[in-house]
Amino acid sequence: MKAPGTGTGKIYLPREHGATAMLFTPMACVAILARTWHWVELATAVAAFAAMSVKDPVVLLLRERFVWKRAHADGPAARKWATIWSVLLVASGIVLLMTWPLVAVVAMAGSLGAFSGLAVWVNVKNKQRSTLFQILSAAALTSSSLAMSLSAKGAIADWCWWLWGLLGAQAATGILVVHARLDAKIALKGKVADDGKFRRAAMVAIAVLVCGAFYMLFSAHRPWLAVALMFAALVYSNDLRAQLNPENLEMPLMRVGRRALAMSSLYAVLLIVGLWG
Repeated sequence: MKAPGTGTGKIYLPREHGATAMLFTPMACVAILARTWHWVELATAVAAFAAMSVKDPVVLLLRERFVWKRAHADGPAARKWATIWSVLLVASGIVLLMTWPLVAVVAMAGSLGAFSGLAVWVNVKNKQRSTLFQILSAAALTSSSLAMSLSAKGAIADWCWWLWGLLGAQAATGILVVHARLDAKIALKGKVADDGKFRRAAMVAIAVLVCGAFYMLFSAHRPWLAVALMFAALVYSNDLRAQLNPENLEMPLMRVGRRALAMSSLYAVLLIVGLWG
């Protein structure tokens, strides 16, 4: 929360690679599943990227004003990039206003505004590690699939609701598994005892994925979606099991993140196969 003392010509781009993947993976899935192309999809992608990118400079400016209460060395760069991303967001928003149904524009704009306000407030208060906020973020970020469907097809396709729910469920489970790893890692160093709450929550989430797999297989008759859900459940179960090994907990978090990205990418491919029919 302290203001650094040196200035930089900083470029404000999204720093959270996992969140960026959560935002654009659903959009890529829809672009494939829609089986068509419309130029408005590009405006949707620009709007999504601008909305994500503008957060960091705005957070810095608000911290400068209300937390540090003095000029920050990165303030000028933050103002410049906040302006750039805001202009891109407004411009792409105007394109969507001209092409989307008005009800969809109002709903999406209201949802984006509410979540963006929450995200900025959480970051200003330095509470971005809140598990509840991260799960809400997963739901919000994966809803980019709905926006892309509106741009590609002029409406939210029935299969897009399934895509959003399945991607959100996988992302939420992954968040809980990562928190379980972090708690176990901290406990390994003897700083704080691991109460196991995230491990138990992750197990419940994995059980939900398994139940979803059985539903997809026997009720919805979507075997590939069942394969996708079971694949995610097995990967996360194996991760929880591996966390019992102290050597596994020493794995660098960057490597953990790369593995998670590879897993979520394969999961998305399986969803595309399952929803293609």
